[in-house]
Amino acid sequence: VQLQASGGGLVQAGGSLRLSCAASGSIAVINGMGWYRQAPGKQREPVAAINSGGSTNYIGSVKGRFTISRDNAKNTVYLQMNSLKPEDTAVYYCNADVSTVAHATSKVYRRDYWGQGTQVTVSS
Repeated sequence: VQLQASGGGLVQAGGSLRLSCAASGSIAVINGMGWYRQAPGKQREPVAAINSGGSTNYIGSVKGRFTISRDNAKNTVYLQMNSLKPEDTAVYYCNADVSTVAHATSKVYRRDYWGQGTQVTVSS
């Protein structure tokens, strides 16, 4: 299973960006999906999450500005980021909780996968 993230870039404060993350491979079920970020000198933190039923959660600092969504047919999760602030500057990583099935044994495996990260820079 691979996650390919895209959509980062440089934007002025108040601007918008849309991140995408597509999962590919031998996927049986994608359970939860989410976005994390890591700013220089800081720990990686969860930003937003969406479960298989479409329920969402956000950290307080992005509520009302960011929207997470997913397209199950495309195995893709999105993060629409509006009213960006300089403090949103970070490398953004997508995450997916994926179930796969071993063809030989039909055993189900479930684990987290990570995308490669995409840089978001917000200038003041």
